[in-house]
Amino acid sequence: MDEFTHKVAVVTGAGRGIGREIALVLASLGAEIAANDINPINLDETVSQIIQAGGSARPYVFDIAKRMPIEGMVVQVLADFGRIDILINHASVHPDAALLEMDEWEFHRTIDVNLGGSFFCMQQIGRAMREQGGGSIVNLITFDDKGYQHGHTAHSACQAALAGLTRAAASELSAYGIRVNAIYSGQSSNEFFSPSELDAIQLQAWRELHPQLLVPTHTDLVVKVAYLCSGEAVSMNGLILAARIT
Repeated sequence: MDEFTHKVAVVTGAGRGIGREIALVLASLGAEIAANDINPINLDETVSQIIQAGGSARPYVFDIAKRMPIEGMVVQVLADFGRIDILINHASVHPDAALLEMDEWEFHRTIDVNLGGSFFCMQQIGRAMREQGGGSIVNLITFDDKGYQHGHTAHSACQAALAGLTRAAASELSAYGIRVNAIYSGQSSNEFFSPSELDAIQLQAWRELHPQLLVPTHTDLVVKVAYLCSGEAVSMNGLILAARIT
């Protein structure tokens, strides 16, 4: 039996793009997917693709910009599945507004979703993981192809803060058997990379043991996310690994 079978994974921002790919790959490995997004149409498509491929998934349409909706989502997921083993913090917003032009609503929306959403998802789901004896959390830190360019100050600030949040949470939650790691992708500088990178041979060996893995567009990133959630990565905590994004 695969190690992911009967494990429950919450994936935020699963309605499209990399979030959908992560949900599909984890489902192909045997995990039951609690897919979250604010867009019900996109989310239904993700869930439909997982079910059509023989996997298990349910949609959870919640705006993770505030703690109360997150708390409601976690209560519902636990009622449906009974546990949460994996959390993937992928949901984010990307306002295109210069620092001198951005209004207060855009700024706070960016902070609330990109940083606050990850924080409160880790808090609420971390409590459930503590009760069940452990779990794995992976945060997505991405600057896409725009990095620190004009118009992305708020988004860039959140991604830098998420790196610090990852390491601090990893230290705090390790006592409960909860691992917290991150995947950094993009074309910006390597300032966030952990000094201990994931060994390519080790990763390839793990992939060969899982021939059912789908081949998504962003293979390197998505497979590394899945690996960090696996038993093979049980010693990895507080790492921010680089991933190629194409």
